[in-house]
Amino acid sequence: MKVLYRPLSMAVSAAGGVLAGVVFKQVWRRVTGEPDAPSATDRGYGWRHVVLAAALQGAVFGAVKAAVDRASATGYEKATGDWPGDG
Repeated sequence: MKVLYRPLSMAVSAAGGVLAGVVFKQVWRRVTGEPDAPSATDRGYGWRHVVLAAALQGAVFGAVKAAVDRASATGYEKATGDWPGDG
């Protein structure tokens, strides 16, 4: 059964990446009032703004990834009785 966890985990992680993008965009919009975060090469923003945007994006992506991975592992355990990381 653990062979099934790998493809399931990959699909759930991809969906989590999409979710993280949506969450970050909403957080950025609420915090700054701007529709989009600046990219590293956006000349209109200073270092501070660009690095803060990247740090916030990384934190949101990390938190969403951890939540999605944990939820999929818990769901797998409930469905199979095995924790995916054991053995």
